[in-house]
Amino acid sequence: MKLFRSAYRTCITAASLAILVLSTASFAQDDGAASVIQRYGNLDIERTGPTIDAELGQKYLRRGNTYSNLERFEEAIDEYRKAVSADPNLADAIRNLANTYYYLERFDEAKPLLARFIQLQTTTSAALIAAVTTLGELERSDGNYTASIAYDLRAIELDSDNDSQVHIMANTYNNAGEADKAIAVYQKAVEVMPGNAFFDRSLGRILEQENRIEDALQAYESAAAKNPDSDFYSNLVESTRSRL
Repeated sequence: MKLFRSAYRTCITAASLAILVLSTASFAQDDGAASVIQRYGNLDIERTGPTIDAELGQKYLRRGNTYSNLERFEEAIDEYRKAVSADPNLADAIRNLANTYYYLERFDEAKPLLARFIQLQTTTSAALIAAVTTLGELERSDGNYTASIAYDLRAIELDSDNDSQVHIMANTYNNAGEADKAIAVYQKAVEVMPGNAFFDRSLGRILEQENRIEDALQAYESAAAKNPDSDFYSNLVESTRSRL
């Protein structure tokens, strides 16, 4: 679960520290907007209504980042929650709040925020890949396989060079008695990384385990076609054919 613990904090500068030393006048200017935030669900992070004040949301986000840099995480959480309440579509605040909860191992609080951050993304980015992969891992760790499989399949699509995660996902599902989901993982991996014959071989193994011998043979034949010089794959094909 180290993936989402990416360094999102920046070096503390004199300017960032100054955010914490706001003048009385600055606080007074926030009072009106803050009272509006209170009326909109008392900083409810699940509020999905219109933006109250995007500029104020950014201000709370900057304060949250400053507290986070200082490792004053509870205060950072409070500021990020205010930022999301002021602007429920402020993705950076949602991500940083999720990241903070994750860092503190408050995973149940991180999960809905990760899902919300993912929903807001319109382009592929490192942050999106991390969020999808992490949420799939968290749901899988909790045994919420119906929820995790969708994120896992998307993670494979988004991170097509990460073959190790495929085997971790599939083995977790198969060991939990969720062979259909393990099969889906390997099928997605074969689709996304078609040159990897070991995915076909692994898919065939689980299909064979489920007594789907004809389907397993097709997977083994695909592996053999990708590695025509491999005696292992050719022998696997022949031995499987002999059982039909």
